[in-house]
Amino acid sequence: MTESVPQEKSLLAQAKELLRQNQVQAKKSLGQNFLINPAVLDKITRASDLTERDLVFEVGPGLGVLTRQLIALSGHVIAVEVDRRMVELLNKTLGSPPNLSLVQQDILDIEPAELVRQESFRFSSSIPRPYHYKVVANLPYYITQAVIRRFCEAELKPDLMVIMVQKEVARNIVAAPGDLSILAVSIQFFGRPRIVDIVPAGNFYPAPRVDSAILKIEMYPGPAVPVASEADFFKTVRAGFCAARKQVANALSQGLAIPRAEVLSLMQKAGVEPQKRAETLTLEEWARLTKVFFEEKN
Repeated sequence: MTESVPQEKSLLAQAKELLRQNQVQAKKSLGQNFLINPAVLDKITRASDLTERDLVFEVGPGLGVLTRQLIALSGHVIAVEVDRRMVELLNKTLGSPPNLSLVQQDILDIEPAELVRQESFRFSSSIPRPYHYKVVANLPYYITQAVIRRFCEAELKPDLMVIMVQKEVARNIVAAPGDLSILAVSIQFFGRPRIVDIVPAGNFYPAPRVDSAILKIEMYPGPAVPVASEADFFKTVRAGFCAARKQVANALSQGLAIPRAEVLSLMQKAGVEPQKRAETLTLEEWARLTKVFFEEKN
């Protein structure tokens, strides 16, 4: 039997009542801040452009407010929740919809492709093969960057991610050359990010200390710039950012353990000015540096 709260109550009232009924408190250590504004939920689902043909991953479903919307709008939802208490609560409140797979696991401990294979016997015929998926989630703050990297670097990558993250993290990810970070380069290598909307802290219960943003990442079918080895590309980027605010030539020399004179020669060959700083380089410049440092040098 499904345990529910009358729909005419506000999402805040519903959240408080569900937590009280099930003797559960939000865990700060798990970044549990539950969305309580239906208008924000609508913005998330509209940005996700869901149909019955869509397979959706939700990470950290919490009380299931977004999960209900995803179940109603998509073909199948794989909701991954690490907190056993929340899984038990969701089993009570959501019942057993045929298009929901509720998985108690840490998303960082499993490949998305493995979860798809594991749950595929539940998928309806409306979901086309080969399987593609979208990620739609109000991400726990403490694992935001790790979760994004997990999906970007996965064997089976999503077509789209619409995720709630801290406002400053979102701004960091969408930054342009001049303000780039390793995180921004890492995400923009795989997809095109943009901020859909800013979401003030008061839209959550309990309210976090910072505002959030709905971030939409449209994933590319392949890397944004052609490279022979993604591992070498990111090794170059990490080296370039290893010494904060240094000229990129000095950082690369330090990070790759190559004499500075050799670095200067290779940078000239790549057409990248050695006086630049890492945060100003474009993805194309990082790709050219990777080529001369790892392909042509060898």
